Amino acid sequence: MTQYVAEQFTVDEEDILRRYFTNLDQPVFALVNLPEVVKGALFARYSRSAKSLRRLFLDEFVGELDISGDVTIDATVGLRRAEELYDRVFFEYGDDSVAQLGGVHLACEQASNILTKVLEWGRLMSYLEQSTRYIDYLARIGGRYRYYRDPEVGESPLSGRYVGDMDRMFEAYGQLLPALSEFFRQHTPRDSESSDFAFRQAVRAKALDSVRGVLPAATVSNVGIYGTGQSYELLLLRMRAHELPEVQAYADMMLNELRKVIPSFLKRVDLEDRGVAWTRYMGDVQESMESVVDYLLPADLPVDNAPTVRLVDYDPDAEKKMVASMLYPYTHLPEEQLEREVEAMGVEDRLSVVRAYVGDRSNRRHKPGRALERTFYRFDVLADYGAFRDLQRHRMLTLEWQKLTPLHGFTRPESVGAAGCTPVFDEVMDRSAALYDLLNRDFPEQASYAVSFAYKVRFAMSINARAAMHLIELRTTPQGHSVYRGIGQEMWRLIRDEAGHVAVAEMMRFVDLSEEPPLGRLDAERRAEERRQVRERA
Repeated sequence: MTQYVAEQFTVDEEDILRRYFTNLDQPVFALVNLPEVVKGALFARYSRSAKSLRRLFLDEFVGELDISGDVTIDATVGLRRAEELYDRVFFEYGDDSVAQLGGVHLACEQASNILTKVLEWGRLMSYLEQSTRYIDYLARIGGRYRYYRDPEVGESPLSGRYVGDMDRMFEAYGQLLPALSEFFRQHTPRDSESSDFAFRQAVRAKALDSVRGVLPAATVSNVGIYGTGQSYELLLLRMRAHELPEVQAYADMMLNELRKVIPSFLKRVDLEDRGVAWTRYMGDVQESMESVVDYLLPADLPVDNAPTVRLVDYDPDAEKKMVASMLYPYTHLPEEQLEREVEAMGVEDRLSVVRAYVGDRSNRRHKPGRALERTFYRFDVLADYGAFRDLQRHRMLTLEWQKLTPLHGFTRPESVGAAGCTPVFDEVMDRSAALYDLLNRDFPEQASYAVSFAYKVRFAMSINARAAMHLIELRTTPQGHSVYRGIGQEMWRLIRDEAGHVAVAEMMRFVDLSEEPPLGRLDAERRAEERRQVRERA
């Protein structure tokens, strides 16, 4: 069972591609010799296309570029840079800050949805992931459905069962997608302001949102990453300590490609007394924690019922401290004295400080200053894996998650039942759970591949008020997925009502508490079409 499918290119296409990509046949490759704006545009387009990055470059970008000056370049053999200075300062003297000065755009393709969450863990990197909302997953790669084939499972007696069950999950996805598309077309009122194109796009997004729950976590995706040498080093060290074989093997491919571009920044990764020791330390901690959990917490310990979102920790005095932090840069007083002054203020005086600090927020992208970072919350969330994937990409928070299993049940969209598709959807859930149980006996690390996105996973978010403002306002917009819209709305209610932080809640003036609209993306598609028309007229 081979994990990856090598893409095929013509001789002329290869001649173009080798100038800009560090290999032409592996799922991981770096982008070089291209303007930064082109790399950024490529990654932006990447997230909404079913194509590989190299194919996307050939089909949609190369025609707009002057590539004649790059004819002698061959990026596939590795780039030689003037690295003596970096070697002396970074490697010999250990100045890590130097490794923050060199960055790489790296394409990571055919990565399972378990692996993508590992890739996107770091705070100080930028990511764009292929979206389940804008593309369907029926387009095959090398004639087969888009899911990861683990070599160890492929060499076992479970190989046939794994492939057969995965194929049937994708077949069900292919059966549900047109059914839900037709359901939304027939049952959603269309206003006169929306064009056929905008309406079709909104219907498609709604249908894709409804059926993504049947996709297994083995579903492969493309991720574009931009990061510094230091960020890549830390990512690779974590990946090499991970228990999942796919993650470890992918780390080796990434290291190979990154060394073609920024080799000096990654010399420590596989040195015995540096990166190897660090990786061993992380692996030892993981093993120790698993042992102590097995000893202290019985595997059959009953799981308490819990709401979708629970506020488990906050500071009752946070708003007073936040107001003191708002005042701090504008005075010459020590912080303790400021807090006493704020304590003596009335509610209206404190609110006047908050309102002055926030100002006239006419756009949700207008963010108040860092005084909001004085206030923290911790939420315990139980939601389907699809929603977790969307929330996990927010990096200005601390997010910890548990292993993906069928233990907590699944979420079935109401639209699936309304369209008469419940039997097909539930059959996939049964198949997913049965395959997980089967894999878990011999391949516990790989078992999560079998779990469909609709199954729930538990995760905790520790977040300050400034980051919460960004997350909640963004994720409650009408075009958002219904599950994470509900999570964002409940987080806001808990901040206002349970924590009693009315001033913080008031600052989040772009939180949308409305019911889910029939076609959440219709307004967004209409605006996008208007922008396209303006560009065409220009």
